[in-house]
Amino acid sequence: MRRASFLFLALLFLVLPAFAADLRLAAASDLNFAIKQIIPQYERDTGNHVLLTLGSSGTFFTQISEGAPFDVYLSADRSYPDQLLQRRLAESGTLFIYGVGRIVVWVPVSSTIDVRKLGMQSLLQPSIRKISIANPDHAPYGRAAVSAMQSAGVYDRVKNKLVLGENISQAAEFVGSGSAQVGILALSLALSDPMRGKGTYWEVPTGTYPVMEQAGIILRHARESGNLDAARSFMSALKSPQARAVLERYGFTAARP
Repeated sequence: MRRASFLFLALLFLVLPAFAADLRLAAASDLNFAIKQIIPQYERDTGNHVLLTLGSSGTFFTQISEGAPFDVYLSADRSYPDQLLQRRLAESGTLFIYGVGRIVVWVPVSSTIDVRKLGMQSLLQPSIRKISIANPDHAPYGRAAVSAMQSAGVYDRVKNKLVLGENISQAAEFVGSGSAQVGILALSLALSDPMRGKGTYWEVPTGTYPVMEQAGIILRHARESGNLDAARSFMSALKSPQARAVLERYGFTAARP
């Protein structure tokens, strides 16, 4: 009888799936639409569940430095993951450049400004009272916007009109709602379904702002929480051809070797 019970339990453990992990993912808000297309396939393939938090890369960096319990961090600026490695708050050898971000000048369809013709000079038009960008103090897209305006020679003339979003998604909300008449936004958001038909954009030349290498990394918490294998499988999924195709669709070009 005991032997039969032992064999039954052994077979039961063989057929039961391994416990699914709850993977805590901190992702830059410019990934809003792309990452939400990548996560479901990963969850179906692995049985793991992703707990996604979107926000500013710089804010996440501060939170992680202070002990926030994230397992994977996808930053819009690779300098933040680099610093976490230096502080031994991330797993060595796991940093991965998942794409290069780009910025655009975006106006709603109701605007009379021909942004494709005027480009950065759109910001100087008399009808522009507010210009929406992400906060450059902690958002890489905000720093890119400031750099591009300085390169075009318009920053000093418009800096008093800037409205700062906590992150690039909030900056997009400001101009989308009419709180600002123009915004310097992530190309990934301009290409999303909610914004595609609501406005037009001009892509800012990449040579006018620093290259925005966007990097993911596995954090030390993944090991401490027992989620290291799940984190590794997520990073593998992010490198897959299917994920690469999604990222390309939202304007994240592949990093140069």
